[in-house]
Amino acid sequence: MSAILEKLNIIQSKLKAPKGQYNKFGDYPYRSCEDILEALKPLLAETKTVLVISDEIEFMGDRFYIRATCNLFDVESGENISSSAFAREPEIKKKMDAAQITGSASSYARKYALNGLFAIDDTKDSDSNEDQGQTNSVKPANGNGQAVNVQKIRNEIAQMLKVKNYDFNKFVGYLKQNYGIEKIEALPVEKLMQLKKTVASW
Repeated sequence: MSAILEKLNIIQSKLKAPKGQYNKFGDYPYRSCEDILEALKPLLAETKTVLVISDEIEFMGDRFYIRATCNLFDVESGENISSSAFAREPEIKKKMDAAQITGSASSYARKYALNGLFAIDDTKDSDSNEDQGQTNSVKPANGNGQAVNVQKIRNEIAQMLKVKNYDFNKFVGYLKQNYGIEKIEALPVEKLMQLKKTVASW
């Protein structure tokens, strides 16, 4: 095994990056790019490695994407290993200037590039029903189509609201006015899917 892979193995086995952030829209904890980097710093020093993250803007189809690349360098051997991830700039730019939009996409891309390089699983949240032996997948009432992962849709809505920098109180007001509820957890699957389409159009 090469020196860089040995050191990467040490970092992956020791890395603890708790979910230090809280998303009030989706009511779940999550880890940010900054959380991962903070947890990495002592391990980089221990293994004598350096992490360098860079961004590139790429145009694919009719959209701009941020490509983030994480390069892990071995100070002693000079070897390096890398991982890349993409994030798309949103079409909707409400309440965000160009710098904020690009910065948000960059942060997402960097987070997932870090996840890939350091074997971080970001698919489970503490509010999932997995621990209770239940499932978040249900079928729409009309019986058509595949089962729907309800929690995944909630998380996607929360992420879209975050990217759009949408005001939380305004969102709660929208839920009250249109659905008579204050939390998206109370929405049945059909209305939840409808809400996702609505939020995507904002």
